[in-house]
Amino acid sequence: MDFNGLSLDQAPPISAPLRFFLTAPLFGIIAGLILLFSDASALMSRYSLESIAVTHAITIGFFAFVMLGALMQMLPVLAGAKIAKVKLVATYAHLLLSFGLIALLVTFLWQSSLSGFLAFVLLGAGFLLLLIPIAIAIRGVSNVTPTIKSMKNSVLFAFFTLFMGLFLLYSYLLKDFSALHVALANIHSVWAIFGFAGILIIGVSFQVLPMFYVAPKFKNFCKKRVIWLIPIGLLLWAFLNLYDESYALFAKLWITLFFWAYATTVWKKLNERRRPISDVTVWYWRSASIFLTLGAFLWIFDEYFKHEYVVMVAILIGGGFIMSIMMGMLYKIVPFLVWFHLNAAGYMSIPTMNEFINKNLARLQFILFIIALIGFLGSFYAPILLEISSLCFILSMIILEFNIIAPVRVYIKIKKTKPDFDMSSFMA
Repeated sequence: MDFNGLSLDQAPPISAPLRFFLTAPLFGIIAGLILLFSDASALMSRYSLESIAVTHAITIGFFAFVMLGALMQMLPVLAGAKIAKVKLVATYAHLLLSFGLIALLVTFLWQSSLSGFLAFVLLGAGFLLLLIPIAIAIRGVSNVTPTIKSMKNSVLFAFFTLFMGLFLLYSYLLKDFSALHVALANIHSVWAIFGFAGILIIGVSFQVLPMFYVAPKFKNFCKKRVIWLIPIGLLLWAFLNLYDESYALFAKLWITLFFWAYATTVWKKLNERRRPISDVTVWYWRSASIFLTLGAFLWIFDEYFKHEYVVMVAILIGGGFIMSIMMGMLYKIVPFLVWFHLNAAGYMSIPTMNEFINKNLARLQFILFIIALIGFLGSFYAPILLEISSLCFILSMIILEFNIIAPVRVYIKIKKTKPDFDMSSFMA
């Protein structure tokens, strides 16, 4: 593993990112339960309340929680930029976002106006409480690498996505729907997936693939140009979607071209890595490349089918691409955090990073997740598959939660013992 260029001494307290990582699979379980008790026909429409509830349970509860936790961890380590009062910010932002998301799900599932206004306040406050310090920290970075640039772009799209989401929620509560509402809903979802999540994943992979997998570094064009070309495509698509939708396909082609090229590059980098040892995290990266390619092309062809397959596109890109990479990285990041913080505290007799998680359970979790995704796609043609797929998805999330709790339990157990070395003088 290559730690070159990392400011490990700047790492935040382990509790700051871990609280977000540990919560993410719980909202995945909630999403699975909503799917299990929903009608298949309702889920085929992106505008049904059940679909909207599931979408936000995954996008906020899983995607945003993992990404925000990762940003808190990586920004100080990759750029040496500390987030002010990170432990306090993380604690309160986590509480606000957790209760805000629960209120939002109650709003959509039981159509409660009171919980809707509560969700508006809690989610708005929670995201701003965390995004503003992150943005301030990024702005103060002097050595701006391609990964930092991608973080800047990602956080900027996060702000826009947040404000559009709050506007859409407020409009929903007031029952004030218009053509602008539909257009903003489209931009909100596309910018959340490709702008906030997609750009961040691409930028982080510049550092993660060489570090964790000893893969060749990305070429300068990919690192220096693509992270700007994708935002240009997203801005162009939003403009055309608002003012001349007939030409929006050209911007779609622009966006999908670079994401497809990225998927191909990731596959190629994994084939060229210097230590070709395969594990479940490699499986996740490879499956993410496949799902991203399929989802990108389906998003293009969906234009000719009056958006009949947009939910399938969301499953392929949101679940198959983004969720796959996030779960694969949780299997790397959580053991690394536990190992690093124990090692930094003077504990030498600790498991290696590969020993923290049960490999057989991780493989089972991957298989169940892939079965669930394929089943969700098949349920469009055979609704009976939805129940089976939902059960596989729920079980997959339960195993994921167990797998990332396991290293934390080891951390708690070892911290109760005396360190092998007294590191207090070094810390001072």
